[in-house]
Amino acid sequence: MAKDKKKVTAGGKAAFKAAKAAKQEKKAGKKDKKVATKTQEVDSDAEDVDLDAVLAQYAKEQEQYHAISEVASEPPTARASGTIIASPANENELFFFGGEYFNGATAKFFNDLMIYNIKQDSWKKVTSPNSPLPRSGHAWCRAANTKDVYLFGGEFSSPKQGTFYHYNDFWKLDPTSREWTRMEGKSKTASPPARSGHRMVGFKQYIVLFGGFQDTSVTTKYMNDLWVYDCVNFSWHTPKLQAARAVPDARSSFTLLPHEQGAVIYGGYSRVKTQAGGKQQQQQGKGKKGGGGGPASRMVLKPKVHDDTWYLRVTPPSPDQPSTTLPMVSWEKRKKPANAPNPPRAGATMAYHKGRGVLFGGVHDVEESEEGIDSEFFNQLFIWNVERNRYMPLTLRRPKTNANKKAAQQANVSRRDRGKAAEEELFANLKALEMKAGLADSDDEAEKPKEEEEEEEARPEKPRVYEYPHPRFNAALTVQADTLYIYGGTFEKGDREFTFDELWSVNLNHLDGVTEIFKRELDDWQGSDDEADSEEDDSEDEEEDEEEEDDKSTLASPTSTAPTSVMDSPRVAPAEEELGNQEEISALTDTLPHPRPFESLREFYARTSEQWQNLILEELAQKGRSGEKSPKEIKKMAFDRAEEKWWDCREEIRALEDEQEAAGIGEVVSLAEKEGAGVGRRR
Repeated sequence: MAKDKKKVTAGGKAAFKAAKAAKQEKKAGKKDKKVATKTQEVDSDAEDVDLDAVLAQYAKEQEQYHAISEVASEPPTARASGTIIASPANENELFFFGGEYFNGATAKFFNDLMIYNIKQDSWKKVTSPNSPLPRSGHAWCRAANTKDVYLFGGEFSSPKQGTFYHYNDFWKLDPTSREWTRMEGKSKTASPPARSGHRMVGFKQYIVLFGGFQDTSVTTKYMNDLWVYDCVNFSWHTPKLQAARAVPDARSSFTLLPHEQGAVIYGGYSRVKTQAGGKQQQQQGKGKKGGGGGPASRMVLKPKVHDDTWYLRVTPPSPDQPSTTLPMVSWEKRKKPANAPNPPRAGATMAYHKGRGVLFGGVHDVEESEEGIDSEFFNQLFIWNVERNRYMPLTLRRPKTNANKKAAQQANVSRRDRGKAAEEELFANLKALEMKAGLADSDDEAEKPKEEEEEEEARPEKPRVYEYPHPRFNAALTVQADTLYIYGGTFEKGDREFTFDELWSVNLNHLDGVTEIFKRELDDWQGSDDEADSEEDDSEDEEEDEEEEDDKSTLASPTSTAPTSVMDSPRVAPAEEELGNQEEISALTDTLPHPRPFESLREFYARTSEQWQNLILEELAQKGRSGEKSPKEIKKMAFDRAEEKWWDCREEIRALEDEQEAAGIGEVVSLAEKEGAGVGRRR
């Protein structure tokens, strides 16, 4: 819903307020249609549209497809508020669904399912006789117990946006067959009301849904209700929460990430009631005869960007309880994250990656007066470590120049001479250890990086830049095989709204630039004549503003806030028992094995595999489960733990790598583990 999206994400600009006031005047005297999930607003530029008839026509056209088919296609056309997700069944595929495109005059909604094959760099469009109707602002997620994708809700409008409609349908997508199935709950069971801007996440056999907004005939209502869908018993329910415990405020456009014990929430956007005018105006009102009435007591809706975090603990029933027993659910408020993006921003989207959230973009509105709002847009990339509740900026690594390489080589020549023999012996010992442990035959995970490198070499060469994409909000994000994908998003300039028609990728391991998968320029804005005239008159000013924005984005680059070393990172006391009260700690100060600078995941696991396997065996022994796991299962568990630790330390290790590279130090080879390494060493 393009009309509400500006209100929800960018705070609502003066043009939007004027248009809304004009619509309300034209609606005066007409009978309100009290429909919970539909708003009828008569626009002078368009006739009142019967959305039910429009959607019925969409469904009729869809029935012309007698089977599910895939056809080669161009990349999806420009759109906002669509969804993107990494395929749970194929690590070479990304799924795109829905969205809307607003060109300043009309809005168009989509319901095409687009599939991008990463390895082949190709697109396909899926047609089906049974799929969700066109929409935007919907939510979908991967199920934790299966490889299915679930979708709920969203919104639709007439082309002139005179009529709006919210969905409350629930769908399942089989990522292998591409088949959509509408999930009808058991008879007489409640289901979530229609909404947009909500979020969903999978946990074990459940789908958790929270928040969003809903249009009524009077205003936009933000929601904080919680729903849980049982994928085994095919039913929705609203968990019973403790009356004395606090719950998150109503909001939309927030982050909802999975956790091993439930889910975590960060941020969001809503509009809250507040008194118009400041303290000075209120004091003047009190000084007048007749009390403190007047303009100071007028209630208005103000935008609010949330920056709080919450932990949702979900406790499934024990195995001896009936399968229909509902899980226990409780909210726990966490402390505010350390080093969170500042200023707080709306429309900053986040994707989940191995226990971390990857955040990009957003917009911060500064209200200067009632006539207008000044907005600042961002293109920074942050990592949110969920366990330690800490943010760290990610900076791109530019390729080294020949001069830098030569200086580094000269600085390292003596070190390399000294360590060459020891390095060869160390790798020989590690290779023997791998052969002894049977890693070459049983550990498919350790071989994955090599396979990925071969696939990357076979892919077509793509343009690469060393700056993050243009500032924007509401970009669609997903992570597949350690690579972040950034699709679309919106940027505003004056009264004009730009929808980005592009897809980018960032390797979260190397951060060696941003790859342009596709990018198309759009120039079909059909705003009012006043907007066009204003743009022509101020074209020179706009170019200057764009240059200033580029300078701001450069100055506000995460480089300026990145810690120069691990010692510069904030250190606090160890975490408390409950996640809701955890404080940040360094991933490099515990007793577990941790990676070294310039050490790949494969090298880290080869060096520490025996330690991780011993840890797994000790944990199983403490639980009285010794002998339950085969050697191959133990090695797989050990690799998973090593991989988790490698990513948990990644940002701090990268800071050390940058520090060493700045000093002209390359990869450091440790001799501490070599037999007799300490004998005869005086330095």
